Amino acid sequence: MTLYVIGTGPGDISYMPLRAIEIIKQVDCIAGYTTYIDLIKDLIPGKEIISTGMTKEVERVEKAIDMALIGKSCALVSGGDPGIYAMAGLVFEICKKRDIKLIRARDKSESSNSNRGLPLEIIPGIPALASGAALAGAPLTHDFAAISLSDLLTPWEKIEKRLTYAAMADFVIVIYNPKSKKRDWQITKAQELILEHREGSTPVAIVTGAMRENQNISFTTLDQMDTADIGMQTVVFIGSSTSLRYLDFLFTPRGYGKKYKI
Repeated sequence: MTLYVIGTGPGDISYMPLRAIEIIKQVDCIAGYTTYIDLIKDLIPGKEIISTGMTKEVERVEKAIDMALIGKSCALVSGGDPGIYAMAGLVFEICKKRDIKLIRARDKSESSNSNRGLPLEIIPGIPALASGAALAGAPLTHDFAAISLSDLLTPWEKIEKRLTYAAMADFVIVIYNPKSKKRDWQITKAQELILEHREGSTPVAIVTGAMRENQNISFTTLDQMDTADIGMQTVVFIGSSTSLRYLDFLFTPRGYGKKYKI
């Protein structure tokens, strides 16, 4: 059968793509992190559930693949978009390691012959940087860089280098995984690195729990960012040299004002 990799979007199922909802309703099995399973509980009554906690990503992806290989359609769900800091990459990594041949599920010319491989479909969702940006205003209208501060899978030295060069290049910087109970120093270090190349007055938007019940939107400046209320559900938007605060919004001009009369 087919393995589907799906993003639940920002958390409210009303923001999920129709294709994702359609697939979730029709598959035999749902696999995912406990929190994301809870977000779609109204769509999955009576289905076989593979639910694991934090740091069990490999286990649940392998189980989802195995379910599809034995003939059950399975939806592997994660938050936001499945290809942005989520499960799609791990699916490919494990399938490559196990030498599992994959085919595109919606390619009729290939999927017509089930012996040609495991049908796979990645269904795009709304990533946290998109839902957060919409709530903040329009901070990503120009070039930006997204950087995760989690050093569980990426060496901190590499994260530091990415922060430094993104700041030097004057990208708007979107920070994922800025802080947790066990990781509370990285956001301050990131602030220090960026301040070496950017004014302290640079506007910053902080969005927590985008589109969820605990949603909160606040604004600060780069030199005050370390005092903000930031957690694992927070996405931080650090403006570029052209980003502007306007009322309760943050936006980055694309450059129309320099080319056209506005």
